[in-house]
Amino acid sequence: MDSRPSRHRGNSLFVRSIANPRLLAFEALVEVELHGAYSNLILPKMLSSSSLSASDRALASELVYGSLRLKGRHDRYISAVSDRRIEEIDSKALLVLRLGVHQLKELRVPSYAAINESVELAKHVVGKSTASFINAILRKVDSLTLDQLSQSEDRQHQLSENFSHPEWIVSSYFDSLKNADEVSALLQANNVPAKPTLIAWPGLSSQEELCDAGAEAIAGSDVAAVLDGDPGTIPAIRERRAGVQDRGSQEVTEIFLATHESGLRWLDLCAGPGGKAAYISSFLKLHGGEFVANEPSEMRVGLVEQVVHYGKVVSFDGREIPTELGTFERILLDAPCTGIGALRRRPEVRWRRTLQDLKNLTVLQSQLLDSAASKLRTGGVIAYVTCSSHQAETTFQIRSFLRRHSDFEIRPIGDSRADLDGNLQLWTHRDDCDSMFISLLTRVRAHE
Repeated sequence: MDSRPSRHRGNSLFVRSIANPRLLAFEALVEVELHGAYSNLILPKMLSSSSLSASDRALASELVYGSLRLKGRHDRYISAVSDRRIEEIDSKALLVLRLGVHQLKELRVPSYAAINESVELAKHVVGKSTASFINAILRKVDSLTLDQLSQSEDRQHQLSENFSHPEWIVSSYFDSLKNADEVSALLQANNVPAKPTLIAWPGLSSQEELCDAGAEAIAGSDVAAVLDGDPGTIPAIRERRAGVQDRGSQEVTEIFLATHESGLRWLDLCAGPGGKAAYISSFLKLHGGEFVANEPSEMRVGLVEQVVHYGKVVSFDGREIPTELGTFERILLDAPCTGIGALRRRPEVRWRRTLQDLKNLTVLQSQLLDSAASKLRTGGVIAYVTCSSHQAETTFQIRSFLRRHSDFEIRPIGDSRADLDGNLQLWTHRDDCDSMFISLLTRVRAHE
């Protein structure tokens, strides 16, 4: 077994070829858990450079995403049988343990194979003495059932433990949904892996082309398709004429594009990684309008430029829009947020975000909204979008904005799922997409 680690140089990861699915999963988890990488970005790169078979790639993917998704539950098993607290276990040994628990409790891997493979992995990545500890823990875990673990009497805490979500996220779901059964359904949906959703960018590719290449059309859309496989096998994806984008992101972009009128100036204030900007730019190339996409990080401007086929890409701090850019009739603010609406695609986010992050992000969102308002012409529209369902990032943020800006009103979204104020919150368990939020804010008179 090749146990040499992946190497870093600055922000770049040099991924070597790995021929063992469990070792690849371990190294991917090292990058995510110890170095802050995102699983949905790093794992595809590692898989593409590996020599794994299709079945071993599937195993590696399930081990990575599954052990991240159910980390809270797996740690409960480990804590129940270990004389060391979770915090006292070596970080890499803990990754091996979680991989082993996931095989024992969530996959159809025979116990002897799950334990033996985990011990062999441990010998190579943490040493023989620690491998003995891992062997003992996994053998004890194997005899436990979920029902034997201690259960809280508090319903909210129970759901947090059983569905492996931090309690602050579960609490936010209760605040919004007001129903334990719905919260349970959402938590369960967050734990179900999502197949890649594709988008045919208008004028560059078509839904039919994606389906001819092996995808399946999504009902109710003329651009979306779902793929049971690697998007890199689709020619339109490789040629950047189509993209990978969750249906929720597509829907909120379409709501914004439905406000189109001829001759308008459009701004995407926070364009990275470029999915919504690519959709808007291809649409405007066909239907008319001036487009500017802003990627605040100069290092990532090139990535956005690869998918924006019309208009220009610039880079500035969105809290202060350069005067020379002028004013706009349409501004998309896809605001930085906790990302708790996309937990099925980015499972590590649930453990990485904190309430302090939420507090910091809501301040940034307010600043970005005020900045967008300062450059919006009378009659213009700001589309405020987050990949979150937390009310502090959604409805409360909008109400705060309207208190600060009496010259703005909500432009009601014409969708049966919209709330009484006219905003739209999508839900993973109801809509089979990320839990995206959108509010359309229109300037009804000149700023006084």
